[in-house]
Amino acid sequence: MSDVIAPGETVLAEVCLPCAELSPALEFYVGRLGFRVETIFPAEEPAVALLSGHGLRLRLAPGEGAPGHLRLRMAGHSSHPERLVAPNGTLVDLAPLVAPMDMPPLEPGFVLTRQQDGPEHGEGRAGMLYRDLIPGRLGGRFIASHIAIPKGGPVADWVHYHRIRFQMIFVRKGWVRVVYEDQGEPFVMQAGDCVLQPPQIRHRVLESSDGLEVIEVGCPALHETIADHDLLLPTGILAPDRDFGGQRFMRHRAAETPWVAHGDSGFLRQDTAMRQATGGLAEVMVLKSGGAPRLDVAAHQGELLFMTLLEGSARLDHAGQHDLRACDAFVIPAGQDWALEQASSDLALLQVSLPGPADN
Repeated sequence: MSDVIAPGETVLAEVCLPCAELSPALEFYVGRLGFRVETIFPAEEPAVALLSGHGLRLRLAPGEGAPGHLRLRMAGHSSHPERLVAPNGTLVDLAPLVAPMDMPPLEPGFVLTRQQDGPEHGEGRAGMLYRDLIPGRLGGRFIASHIAIPKGGPVADWVHYHRIRFQMIFVRKGWVRVVYEDQGEPFVMQAGDCVLQPPQIRHRVLESSDGLEVIEVGCPALHETIADHDLLLPTGILAPDRDFGGQRFMRHRAAETPWVAHGDSGFLRQDTAMRQATGGLAEVMVLKSGGAPRLDVAAHQGELLFMTLLEGSARLDHAGQHDLRACDAFVIPAGQDWALEQASSDLALLQVSLPGPADN
């Protein structure tokens, strides 16, 4: 027998719950929760019952052990879980099938994260290495991550989606091959490319180059990643205008996008179609020095202004003087002017902003 038990080798899986008195327990599990009896014995004085329902099989029998804790996710249930206690002591939470998204209130503040100050990357999902670029998460409202895959090749990912308000991926270095629901065949994102992952779009990371690095920005900071074991990607459908929670998929190709003057600042900018794809929720652009050593920026009034250096160096003039290098990041709160000075000739920055009000 192998060490790993495959699902096909198990005919039935049962949750065993200790139960000293079967009769009141059956009234609760069958009468209150809607389980049904599959097996019960002995006939003359029942002590053991096997029940089925809600995708579960329960075995109620005398014995030692903790009474257990069940969570039943129910369509049409209220947004707040309800806790019941069974006669045998089992805790039963009745919860909505899809929990409402928790959108924490924004806690604005100045954030500066330098790569040299750490912490080191930590291992996350599918073996990817994550470095937190907004450690305080602005009260849980936003997360920004510097994600790396040092050794390229196939990625141990699966078809999944996220319950989010906003999420974008920008490739800083290397390349990655991905596939998205109803967006045609898999494609390769090169350095400078980015995508908007609208709410609940199914997708999968297939493979990457050695030394892949991406920047990911999402809202809220804590969000679910949910596997979809039934959908196969690609779907064979190309529907670029499909609506996903009020947004549509966006793919930005840096090699095909011109650089334009960023006002009269002397800097250049490369725009994306993020504002159109998100219905005005977010905006993403890349800035680079056009030879100007200084960039003065007026105060914004949105809920997020996140910047990270892709290449080069500069000095941030805000709440003091801060020397910046590639992979450093900062957040400027609303209502505050700031500037970059001593910009190197190869300076390039990713700017992600959510101009909408904080209660969107």
